[in-house]
Amino acid sequence: MAVEAEAGRQHPVIALPRIDGPDSNGDAAKSREQTDARDAKPPDAKTPDAKTPDAKTSDAKNKGGRRLVAERGDGPPPPRKRRLVSPLIRPILSINLVALVLLGGGLLYLDDYRKGLIAAEIENLRTQAIIVASALGEGAIDTTAIDPPALQADLSRQLVRRLMAQMNTRARLFGVDGELIADTRILSGPGGTVQIQELPAPQSGSPATRWLFDAYDWLVAHLPTRGAPPLYQEPALQRASDFDEARRALHGQTSGLVRVAEDHSLLLSVAVPVQRYKQVLGALMLSRSGADIDRAIRAVRFDIIRIFLVALAVTVLLSTYLAGAIARPVRRLAAAADRVRRGHGRAPEPIPDFTRRGDEIGDLSLALREMTDALWRRMDAIERFAADVAHEIKNPLTSLRSAVETVSRVSDRDQQRRLMAIIQDDVQRLDRLITDISDASRLDAELSRAESGPVDVGAMLAALADVHEATQIGKEAPRLRLEVARGQRLSVPGIESRLVQVFRNLLSNAISFSPPGGTIALRAAREGRFVVVTVEDEGPGIPEGKQAAIFDRFYSERPQGEKFGTHSGLGLSISKQIVEAHHGAIRAENRCDADGLVKGARFFVRLPVD
Repeated sequence: MAVEAEAGRQHPVIALPRIDGPDSNGDAAKSREQTDARDAKPPDAKTPDAKTPDAKTSDAKNKGGRRLVAERGDGPPPPRKRRLVSPLIRPILSINLVALVLLGGGLLYLDDYRKGLIAAEIENLRTQAIIVASALGEGAIDTTAIDPPALQADLSRQLVRRLMAQMNTRARLFGVDGELIADTRILSGPGGTVQIQELPAPQSGSPATRWLFDAYDWLVAHLPTRGAPPLYQEPALQRASDFDEARRALHGQTSGLVRVAEDHSLLLSVAVPVQRYKQVLGALMLSRSGADIDRAIRAVRFDIIRIFLVALAVTVLLSTYLAGAIARPVRRLAAAADRVRRGHGRAPEPIPDFTRRGDEIGDLSLALREMTDALWRRMDAIERFAADVAHEIKNPLTSLRSAVETVSRVSDRDQQRRLMAIIQDDVQRLDRLITDISDASRLDAELSRAESGPVDVGAMLAALADVHEATQIGKEAPRLRLEVARGQRLSVPGIESRLVQVFRNLLSNAISFSPPGGTIALRAAREGRFVVVTVEDEGPGIPEGKQAAIFDRFYSERPQGEKFGTHSGLGLSISKQIVEAHHGAIRAENRCDADGLVKGARFFVRLPVD
């Protein structure tokens, strides 16, 4: 079978310099381009020192710009700066701390808890006031008054002072006319009246503790509250009409009220009527500071702050660890990719392997490793391709040069015609080589850009068979037998024009190696999730051990009697490239009979259906 060979003619082998890498190849190409540019410069070309206005403008724009230099490829790109702290820490900390701060702030608010404590304290004051008012209604009545009964002032003061002596509560008793009868803050005696004023407790603890308490008091004073209590104001001459709860008590109602003192502390008060046989004789008003409530709220808030600080420290540490767990491998991957980009050569492990992590970073590591391996393979392929192209072009060029030099020295017309025929053949061969090389070099880009679509393999092979029958004339032309499985879906995704090129190449090889009047079998069938196409001929087969080598570029081994230089040796290589781009496979083998004799060659093409 045809394996694209040119073995019938010997050419001198040109020793090419070893290509060590893209840098050396690029430097040589750049040097050649500069030399060609100098040689091709017209006589009136300007020197480099004579800059045009556009060049001056471009120089001004690019002045001091290392990035522009790197993008043009005139110098190595600048290395990336290493950061001591990963920028990932900021968003991770922000996201984690927002929820924590909102939760802590909500817990510090404690408005409902504070209202519960106030309600309990008001209820406690109400109970005390009812007990004291009942005692006053029974034991502080002026028995000399017949109608209506009234409270005796001196006895009421003594009774109120004794009942409230062990309680941290201020009691005020108002008569039925609203006048103040008794006040536990005012002591009367022979020497006059003494007013008691409660002083704040002396500050204790370290200056830092006192500063913390002051900051806490300032913060609490500025916390938003729903329905701020009114400010407590105490006139010099107190009457029941100065206090809403006392005024209601004189009308027989029990009520409580919460106020705020000048030092922002709470002041709780309850007023109850003093009655005897359902008759209101006065109003008893009990007042107590809300310092205990403030201390309870402060203690709860400090406990919450301590827990919040511990949670904050844990959150910061875990966020830092999480950012590091993400940033460290990504930084290593970026550094390795930067080393590859800056061209420090191939290292045994150019890209770190994080696939054992089992997460997206592991997937990124695997993708970068595979991409780097593919890049190196592509660069190796480019180097080999360049060397092969140079070698293949050198051969006809050498023959062409020898013929040109010889034709100018011979005078025999027949020899000149033979040499001109050789020159013409070599030119045609060069043209064919350049065309095939151009097609092969554009193949990757075309396969990556072209859009795939459903291709009916059975219909495509039938069309190729019809073209063969229409173009093969003569009894010695090989016959084509098409066998397509019926009732099977033979559609594959792909680029139809390129798949047609594959099977046209295989049929062309089979025709060139088939004996006169031979038969070429073309079959297509479904095997699982693949469509398998086989091409069989009755030619001499494939040389032993060359079943894989026939798909190499420029490998060619043509049948005897074929004119030299008619094939470039790229057909099967291009076919393999197209099939593999469609995620398929192509292979070749020899057809043998029962005695082991080679009866021809067989090619298999497997294409996935999805």
